[in-house]
This record gives sequence, structure tokens and C-alpha cells, in this order.
Amino acid sequence: MIRALDVHAHISTAQWQRSTKKFSDAMKVYYKTEQQVRTEAEMAQDFIAAGVKGCIIAWDAEAGTGEPRTPNDYVAEQIRKYPQAYAGGWAMVDPWKGQMALQEIERSVKELNLLGVKFQQGAQAFFPNDPRFSPIWDLCQSLGTAVQFHTGTTGMGAGLPGGLGIKLNYMRPIPYIDDVAADFPRLTIIACHCAWPWHDELIALLLHKANVVMETSGWAPKYFPPALKREINGRLQDKVMFGSDYPVLAHARLFREFEEEGYKPEVLEKIYLKNPQRILGLKV
Repeated sequence: MIRALDVHAHISTAQWQRSTKKFSDAMKVYYKTEQQVRTEAEMAQDFIAAGVKGCIIAWDAEAGTGEPRTPNDYVAEQIRKYPQAYAGGWAMVDPWKGQMALQEIERSVKELNLLGVKFQQGAQAFFPNDPRFSPIWDLCQSLGTAVQFHTGTTGMGAGLPGGLGIKLNYMRPIPYIDDVAADFPRLTIIACHCAWPWHDELIALLLHKANVVMETSGWAPKYFPPALKREINGRLQDKVMFGSDYPVLAHARLFREFEEEGYKPEVLEKIYLKNPQRILGLKV
């Protein structure tokens, strides 16, 4: 039985470790986890054992970090190899690659059948509303594919001098994501995480823009800001999807805390299954 669709899960294999080596030590401390390196089969088994079908994410922030990619083809291969573990996947493309970025997005959607494109503006060092990146949003809108934007703080570089160069302002919801949502109204935008310390901006953005939704990864539910908890249980219940940030947060912990925090059963059913099925067309 599938308990949830996880729309934001990372890779826990050696490939991911190579891509994020610059940040891995800080993330272990930030998330209080060892983040063990798994084989592809072990990673798939984590999802199967949890009763979760995940949407795994590639990585490409070469211009901003100098670290190697986790290729989109690698993610597509894992989805094909372990369909019982994964419902889909997200391409990641460095937006600074210009025409090459556009070509890779189109290839990832049309040939690799990935759900859309994930961006981590802090690591990739860009503001989404910079006009230089408008061709990317125009293409994604034309393809009918969704984009994920990181919002709020990040475990990357957390607690280290200068945060390893990561600038948090890139990940503020308003004006940077709001501008994109306004200028590309047919583009489905997924705000990743809880956007703390700008969670009130995220709430306003979600209430104002019909084409913006959110997912809950990267935060243990007991630490969600009270205002966000209230809105998820009320006005935002149709705009929220379950995400883990696997492997940094275990599915069992997330389920336990969601159910301890007083969310209505019908709201949890939407978050876990109904919303990602409706918004992204995912199948259990």
C-alpha cells in the first residue's frame, strides 16, 4: 500500500555525494544525520519499505559551486529501474548555461519524461526574476511542465563562516518568485520547503497566485511556523504536497510528526496523495 507520494527527494548514492561534497559536512551537522551512502538498490528499498513513491532530483549547480553534476539521465535511469519506488523525477539544470540549459530542459521533459525542473537559487546563485532567465520560464510554460524553487534558509553551508558563499536572499519568495508567477501565469510553480524566515511571504504568495503551490520537504513538521501550520490545515490545504528532502529526514519521522501536530485526517490525505495526484498527475 502506498502511504504517500514524496514530491521532493534527493539521491543518497555515491553520485549525490560527489555532487554535494562541498556542503556535505555542514548538512550532516544541520540535519543531525550521518547521511550514509547507499547503493541504488538500497535507496529504492528505503522508499518501498516506507510505503512511499518518491520523486527524485538531479543536481546541477556547476557555475555557482564548481561541483560536478548528478545528471538528469541518472535520475531517469533510476526511475525506469525501480518503478515500485519512484513515481517520477525532477531534472536540474544550471540556469547560467544559456541555450544549453534550454536544450537540456526540453530534452529532460520530452525524452527523459521527467516531471519538470528543480532550481536551488542559493547554490546556483541567481534571482528567478532576472530577465536573463525569462526564456527558461517561457519554455517551461510552453512545455506545460512545473518548476520547483527553493525558498527560505538552507542546510547547505549552514553554521560555517560565510555559509560557504551561499546567499539566502536569492531564495526569498517575494519579489523573486512572485514576479515569475505574475509574468508566467500558465507556469506551475512549486515553492520548496517552509520559506522560513519568509514564511508569511510564502503564505501571501500561495493565497494570491493560483499557479503557485508548495511542498513541505526539509522541515520536521513539529518545527513548522505556527502561521503556516494553521494555513495548511485551512485555506492552503489544496495547495500543499508532501516532501521529505530524503535522505536528510526519514519518512517514518515525518509521518509521525504530521499526525502528532493536529492536522485533520482529510487534510493529510490531500497532502500525502490527492494533491500531488491532481497537481502533478502522479499515479500511485
